[in-house]
Amino acid sequence: MNYFVNEKGYYGDFGGAYIPEMLYPNVEELRQNYLKIINDADFQKEFHALLKDYVGRPSPLYLAKRLSKKYNANIFLKREDLNHTGAHKINNTIGQILLAEKLGKKRIIAETGAGQHGVATATVCALRGLECVIYMGEVDIKRQAPNVARMKMLGATVISAVSGSKTLKDATNEAMRDWINNPVDTHYIIGSVVGPHPYPDMVSIFQSVISEETKKQLLEQTGSDQPDYVLACVGGGSNAMGMFYHFIDDEKVKLIAIEAAGKGVSSGFSAATTFLGKEGVLHGSRSIVMQTADGQVVEPHSVSAGLDYPGIGPQHAHLFKTIRAEYVSITDDESLDAGLLCTQMEGIIPAIESAHALAYLEKMKFTGNENVVVCLSGRGDKDMETYITHFGL
Repeated sequence: MNYFVNEKGYYGDFGGAYIPEMLYPNVEELRQNYLKIINDADFQKEFHALLKDYVGRPSPLYLAKRLSKKYNANIFLKREDLNHTGAHKINNTIGQILLAEKLGKKRIIAETGAGQHGVATATVCALRGLECVIYMGEVDIKRQAPNVARMKMLGATVISAVSGSKTLKDATNEAMRDWINNPVDTHYIIGSVVGPHPYPDMVSIFQSVISEETKKQLLEQTGSDQPDYVLACVGGGSNAMGMFYHFIDDEKVKLIAIEAAGKGVSSGFSAATTFLGKEGVLHGSRSIVMQTADGQVVEPHSVSAGLDYPGIGPQHAHLFKTIRAEYVSITDDESLDAGLLCTQMEGIIPAIESAHALAYLEKMKFTGNENVVVCLSGRGDKDMETYITHFGL
């Protein structure tokens, strides 16, 4: 079974480039050049130098001793929250800004939900002196105010998306409209493993540094580079794809992707795509999408802005359909409880996105010897108001 992209841009039944004709030149320019640019020795040297000296990689693989005792397993946290800007998103934006420069682009646009991708994009634009425009849903602008302030301080223009649910889906729609209108000088940095080919492949390659480091770190700490379980939260799915990437072909490693159940899978307020969705097209690729009987996209819900998305990346759809990875869901309340537990047991405040993955540990049974890696995709600074309100702190 091949779990990676083929020459036509598909992962099994999913992927491709379903785009308006006006976007074809932009996407085709990327498709024809991305691998050649990424694999160039000079590109790799600059990319890894920035990851080391600017981002602060490698991020630690931390054995959480109190959580390990509670769950009767060796719980390792891959600390993407310790990256510069506070999440895994910077890995991808560093790669894409270098790629954009090689293509001669002077203006950068991006969409963001939780705001971490927006901050990471604004950060690399400030670093390289490029114009930056960030599209963000009106709802997310309110609930992620600290990140909006950071983007503006970094020099980015933040534009509110006021259509639909006013969240990540709508911000993505607005960013795509901008790209259609500015095809020559603009590069669109998509923040997740979604969108038309080659974006899902390109983003997963840049994020694969997560699992590449994890294998080396696990070998150093345990004598084996093969964990029993790898857990990561999934909205579009970039942290999960980076966490899974170098384990996908090793069938002994169980991959578990945790989606947002919101107020309950059947509540009408959920973002559990694999439970509620069916095959369809969203934002330029064929995947699994939450939709009505006549194909209209269903508005998702999650307390976590980064998981509040009605689809998943096409590679995730393929891993789900082939049963290579298990896709489960966690409610708003379960994730918030797990976030507080991690904070009070390990002194680490996780992003609510990451807390979804931590919450699934409650539903697993271990014998005491398993090595379990959880991707701590981001830190919880941006979510403090939500935590404080929920727990009455």
